[in-house]
Amino acid sequence: MAETKQQKTAAKGGKGGKPDAPAKGGKGGKGDKVAALPVDAAPKVAEGKPRLQAYYETTIRARLVKQFGLKNPNQTPRLTKIVLNVGMGDASKNPKQLEAALEELAAISGQRPVTTRAKKAIANFGLREGMPVGCSVTLRGARMYEFLDRFITLAVPRIRDFRGLPNRSFDGRGNYTFGIKEQMIFPEVDFDKVEKVHGMDITIVTTAGRDDLAMALLREFGWPFRNETPLRVAVA
Repeated sequence: MAETKQQKTAAKGGKGGKPDAPAKGGKGGKGDKVAALPVDAAPKVAEGKPRLQAYYETTIRARLVKQFGLKNPNQTPRLTKIVLNVGMGDASKNPKQLEAALEELAAISGQRPVTTRAKKAIANFGLREGMPVGCSVTLRGARMYEFLDRFITLAVPRIRDFRGLPNRSFDGRGNYTFGIKEQMIFPEVDFDKVEKVHGMDITIVTTAGRDDLAMALLREFGWPFRNETPLRVAVA
């Protein structure tokens, strides 16, 4: 059977009669080495569950049900979120300090913080509506448990003259708020880059609804309450 004109053209190397050039990175080229390298999947935020989260699901939940006689498993208190708030009254006058606080809070929490702004104007403080007054970040899920683990095991032992965290800082609905005086207790903060020593407020929000349930939940996590010996968290 006679070949058509299109088939003859394709056999010669396409339009113009020139043979098709080999693909870039052909045999013996650099492209083969690049193509032969293993291609990893998209990086993940974290693999598996944080150890405190796994410890809560396997140990703490059963202990709380037995301790308080909870009949419904949904009544078992759990952590909802952790909020870190840094207040800086002179943030509008010193924007560099605010930027440094944002960077430090991002390093501490592993999440990008947001700038908090004034909701209303206060003439006595020279404050206008919308002016920056600090920064804050809200942690949930795996990041929340990882921060709690690092705070209890690494940051708390670095507090000077530490005598325990207050046990009367509950709001009556199972939420716990306390303050720290220096951000340098966190190992993520570089001493050489600190422009100003400042503190922060940390709020732990739970689903307890009662202070005794929330206090028992934090105690099971090994929370160092004042005048108490913290429980040891045995996690494999």
